[in-house]
Amino acid sequence: MAREIYVTAPLKIQDWAPEDRPREKLLRQGASSLTDAELLAVLIGSGTRNTSVVVLAQHVLKTNGNSLQELAKRSVQELRRFRGIGEVKSIAIVCAMELTRRRPYEPAHKRELVNSSFKAYKLLQPDLTDKSVEEFWVLLLNRANYLIKKIKISSGGTSRTIVDSKFLFRLVLDHQTVSIVLAHNHPSGNTTPITTDIELTKSLTKAGELLDVTVLDHIIFTDRKYFSFSDGGML
Repeated sequence: MAREIYVTAPLKIQDWAPEDRPREKLLRQGASSLTDAELLAVLIGSGTRNTSVVVLAQHVLKTNGNSLQELAKRSVQELRRFRGIGEVKSIAIVCAMELTRRRPYEPAHKRELVNSSFKAYKLLQPDLTDKSVEEFWVLLLNRANYLIKKIKISSGGTSRTIVDSKFLFRLVLDHQTVSIVLAHNHPSGNTTPITTDIELTKSLTKAGELLDVTVLDHIIFTDRKYFSFSDGGML
């Protein structure tokens, strides 16, 4: 006959399977995969000697009617009444609730649609005008071609700057970018692409294809005008 197994004490969170631990679950599946209790548990950080942090979070939520709106009303002093939640943890919870309260009232930032070489030029004009050395920039875009971020990749001499493709595409992947616009300036004032410009564009385009990232354009800047690889039929 198989022996019965009796649980004599609650499992500590470090005894859980890794895939069930809130932090590991968040890293693997994203914050949206966590329950309210698991999210609160991450904020709290640790439980007590006999209670895991998730059980503690469940208790806090249950005491507040399993309502985040009710939890948001609790003060630091009220939260400190829970065994295992001191001042530091109470402050973290109150601050998190305050951030969620402020979010709906934050004015929406205007999203820039990059749907032409001229639009890309205007976006980068403040960054690449009046430069005495070459700089290489990239516009990171989402699936609808809205700007996620513009980033300077490198800065070099008067006639050349080195582009680290691994660094560039690491940024691309970190920002979940779908397409990019490359850009660099020619301090000489000549917008004509040189051989290294053409070779670099081809190299980065091929690398992007392997990662399912589209290079939409490469723009060469001067203080008064620009050249677009896309408009020139070179992409």
